Amino acid sequence: MKVATWNVNSVLARLPLVLRWLEEARPDVLCLQELKCTKEKFPADAFKELGYNSAAFGQPTYNGVAIISRAPIGEVRRGLHDDEEGAQARLIAATVKGIRLVNVYIPNGQAVGTDKYIFKLKWMLRLRKFFNAHYSISEKVLLCGDFNVAPEERDVHDPRLWEGKILFSQRERAALEEIRKWGFDDAFRLQVEEGGHFSWWDYRQGSFRRNAGLRIDHIWISAPLAKQLKSVWIAKEPRGWERPSDHTPVVAEFGKS
Repeated sequence: MKVATWNVNSVLARLPLVLRWLEEARPDVLCLQELKCTKEKFPADAFKELGYNSAAFGQPTYNGVAIISRAPIGEVRRGLHDDEEGAQARLIAATVKGIRLVNVYIPNGQAVGTDKYIFKLKWMLRLRKFFNAHYSISEKVLLCGDFNVAPEERDVHDPRLWEGKILFSQRERAALEEIRKWGFDDAFRLQVEEGGHFSWWDYRQGSFRRNAGLRIDHIWISAPLAKQLKSVWIAKEPRGWERPSDHTPVVAEFGKS
């Protein structure tokens, strides 16, 4: 089973690229973030033509998450357990072939110390509580998405430049670590130790060409899934296509235990 995550930065604007990548990579499951469209406008029919079921949780202009899968999608949950009416569309969870998939678009936070930064930290705390309340570490649980946090210095092209800034501040990294302590392993780091591997590059200053990026898109897995992990990689090719997202897919492949 091959599972991928990708912040597409508008599924409608990027649909030709997403469909192209699906046809080339053929993942079993693709988790999308930053749809920037409502559930009603989500291009489910386009994915269906390629053999994919879909479940989406969207809102106009901002945010939005979706799961598309070759296999049936069951037990769909939209939003955190304690979301209020009209909350931002940042989490969708479902079961696919016995795996509990949780796809998230963690808030960006704008800048350290702002109200949006505090909202981000609180949202991450609520995510940890979500796992405490609804899942067991004995289950096959996969958390993926755009975490908007680079966990370690090796996940940042220039740690000195980014130290204390949004996406790499100490409080964000500590909040992310609390989520990991629920019982997750970073699938990528189970297989790749060295730095220099990134999933996001700014559109400006030739960042992609210079590989001046951050690894902020992740696939995290519980112990039962870690035993089945075969390979994991960052698919950089779509970032070099015309009119790309500023993120690129991250893919993990699992075999039988």
